[in-house]
Amino acid sequence: MDDRNNQLCISRRGLLVGASVLAGSLVLPGIANADSKFPMPTGPDINVLVTGDAGTGEAGQRAVAAAAKRICQAEGVSLAIGLGDNIYEDGAESADDDEFSTKFEQPNAGIDVPWLMVLGNHDCSGIFAGSGGNPSKGDHEVAYHQRSARWYMPSRYYQVALPAGPEPLVEFFALDTVPVSSTVLQTDPHYQWNGPYMRGQRQWLERALTASRARWKIVLTHHPYRNNGKHGNAGAYDGVTTGDYMSGRHLKELFDEVVCGKADYILSGHDHTSQILDTAGASGGTQQIVCGASAKQGDGASVVTNKAFWQDFSSLGFMIAKIRRNAVTLDAYTVDAASGTARAAYSHVRPR
Repeated sequence: MDDRNNQLCISRRGLLVGASVLAGSLVLPGIANADSKFPMPTGPDINVLVTGDAGTGEAGQRAVAAAAKRICQAEGVSLAIGLGDNIYEDGAESADDDEFSTKFEQPNAGIDVPWLMVLGNHDCSGIFAGSGGNPSKGDHEVAYHQRSARWYMPSRYYQVALPAGPEPLVEFFALDTVPVSSTVLQTDPHYQWNGPYMRGQRQWLERALTASRARWKIVLTHHPYRNNGKHGNAGAYDGVTTGDYMSGRHLKELFDEVVCGKADYILSGHDHTSQILDTAGASGGTQQIVCGASAKQGDGASVVTNKAFWQDFSSLGFMIAKIRRNAVTLDAYTVDAASGTARAAYSHVRPR
C-alpha cells in the first residue's frame, strides 16, 4: 500500500477512534481513549468556549486564557474550540514538540474540557511562516491527539455529534482549509486544489452534512467565508481575485456549493478580530462568525462591508456559545491585556 493510502487509512482510523472516545467503548494501544481524554458533554444543553489564532505562548494568549477560564467556570462550559493557528509561527516540528505544552497545555490549564481543533496556515508553514505551503506538517497536530487529554483532532478533518445518539443537539464539522488558501502554490499533487485530498474532503463533507440529524450544524474552519477584517472574503483574500490559492476561490466554491444552506454556522479565525456577522439571509441560513483575537489583535477594518450585528477590530477576545434546542446564544467578550479581565461586549440570540 502506498503512502497516500496509508494516510487515508490513518484518517479513517482516527475518525473511528474519535467516535470511540464519544462512546467510551474502544481502547487501542498508543491511542488516547475514553479514560485519558476529558469526556465529551452528554447533557441536553452545551456551553462552548470559542477561541482562534491563540497559539503564541505569549502574554496576550495567557491573558485571554485566564479570563476565559473564569468565564468557563461561571458558565459551566463543557467543550472548547480552537479555530487554527494553534502553534505560531511555524507549526509543530513533531508530535512531541514542546510547543504543544508552552502554547496550548500550559495556557489552557484549568479549562479541562475537550478542545475541538482545526488546522491553520501557521500550523502548516512551509518555507515562509504562515504560508500554508506544507500541509503535511499538520499531521503532527493529528498525532498529538494521542498525547493530550484536551487536544481533539483525530484526523485532519472530522465530525463530532453531541450528545451521542440518533438525534444530537449539535454536530460539528471541522475542516482543513489550508490547501486551498495558502499564500504559495501547493507543490505536492496530493494537496493541490483539485487533488485527491481536497476531493476526498469535499465528498466527506457533502455526505456528512446531508446525513446529519443534528438540531444545529456548525462548520469549523480557520479561513472564513465572509469577513470584514483585513483578509476579506473567500475568493478575494487580501484583495487577490486570481489564482488557485491565495485568493481562496476554491474554498469559496466549497462554501457556496456544499456548506451554505446546509449548516447553521461557519466559525472561523484567521483575522485577528471578533465578528458576529449578519450573513444568514444571504447565505441560505448560514451565519458567519469570526473569532481570531485570542492572542493577537488589531487587524483593522477592510473595505469589505458584510452586514454585521457586532464587530471589534482592536481587542483581544473570545466567545461563549450556549447551544440549546430552540436557540443558540453567542456571548462575545473582550479582554484587557494588562489585567486579564474579560468584559461582556455583545450577546446575540439566534432562535431555531
